[in-house]
Amino acid sequence: MSVDLTYHGVRYIPESSAPQSSLTIHDLKREGTKYVRITWVDLVNNIRYRIIPLPFFEKLLQTSRPGTSITKASFGIIFAALADGFNPTGEYLYAIDLSSLRLCPYASGHASVLGWFEEKTPLPGLTGMQALEVDLCPRTILRRVVEHAREAAGVEFLVGFETEFILLKNVQKIEAVNQHGYCNSTALLTGTPETQALEEIADALMLSGIELQAYHAEAAPGQYEVVTGPMPPLQAADALIHTRETIFNIASKHGLTATLAPRVFLDNCGSAAHAHMSIHSTKGASARPSAHENLSEVEAQFLAGLLEHLPYLTLLALPTEPSYKRMADGVWSGGTYVCWGTDNREAPVRLCNASSPSSRNFELKTLDGTANPYLALAGVLGAGLAGVLTSKELEIKDCAGEKSAAQLSEEGRKALGITARMPLTWEEARTKFAKSVIVDSVFGEDFKAKFLSANKTLKEQMTFGLMDDEALKLMIEVY
Repeated sequence: MSVDLTYHGVRYIPESSAPQSSLTIHDLKREGTKYVRITWVDLVNNIRYRIIPLPFFEKLLQTSRPGTSITKASFGIIFAALADGFNPTGEYLYAIDLSSLRLCPYASGHASVLGWFEEKTPLPGLTGMQALEVDLCPRTILRRVVEHAREAAGVEFLVGFETEFILLKNVQKIEAVNQHGYCNSTALLTGTPETQALEEIADALMLSGIELQAYHAEAAPGQYEVVTGPMPPLQAADALIHTRETIFNIASKHGLTATLAPRVFLDNCGSAAHAHMSIHSTKGASARPSAHENLSEVEAQFLAGLLEHLPYLTLLALPTEPSYKRMADGVWSGGTYVCWGTDNREAPVRLCNASSPSSRNFELKTLDGTANPYLALAGVLGAGLAGVLTSKELEIKDCAGEKSAAQLSEEGRKALGITARMPLTWEEARTKFAKSVIVDSVFGEDFKAKFLSANKTLKEQMTFGLMDDEALKLMIEVY
């Protein structure tokens, strides 16, 4: 029996990776569920929820528009401050999306569900129709991008995440649960609190219907990674939020603090939320080769659009000041040059499984756990889609040599078409974001203004009057 050695890795396609049928009220009762956490994620990536007793949740589902009322200011409330552009008047209806309903094995008797922010009273839409959708709703924004890609370009996406986090046994003086490094067996010794926590996290994710591919120790002290399988973008972001809640809660149960903070230890690597994205054409473009080895036509166009706009979208993926302490050259965080490379961890976009079309994907390395995943994915996929819609030519060549872009000479970079850098600071990222045309196209100018305002208020609340160690402790507590 011959084996085609050009194909390796598990093959995923959109049809087979779609989410399974959702839970029902009957399922919740059978599982002994008492409460449902109606959950949403705000502009600064705070996970928020209201706990509803199951009997009342069942009553909500029997109404004409099942959901709960939430103040419009919720998008602009950062700690005790209200960001500019938001005010205390008005309410949205947070409409329940039953397809997102999951059990919470980390909290006995609880389930969680996400939804869509809607206007209580329909507003005139752009087409003259009465519109309910809220342009600030992160899930709505991502859903629109996915639908537009399918309808306008015949393109679908799958996304999987690597969630890196650090387990701390002491937050007051920032002490990791252990000092063991990348994949070391001593980081997961039987019976230790961290091993018990990781096994329980793994069990809980699988019980909640999320495909767990692996978990292991990472390079920094107390650092671990959980890898979850690919799903359509909206469902992948939903699963990521559930994964984070699972990690936070189970770590706490074992007396530990889990943090997604981008850089806890300045003498070691930081934590990211790498997204693996695959592009699938319903029009056959996935099979048509491009001028670049190991890239199809649609993949090359997508990558060209992504790289063109990535510096202007960085604020969505790296929204906090500590994010830029992680993103640097020489620490395997994606580097600071706008480029891509086959299995190059010093490139913002790494091509994985390059020679295997059935499992090939792009890894976005410039993304961390402080980012709202719905907004980051909407920006990244929207930028790539723009490249597909305009048949954009990929002018940057594969940076796959022994040297990273930072190690090449200026002439060496120019030979590969590498001429731009990523934002090196939070301030620079904000400036580029404010000028971005793709942000206006994907999100709208009102969203841009309000996101910038909320992002600025977050920074002020996280650092005002605090020393560096105090700011780090707050970052750990919030993220």
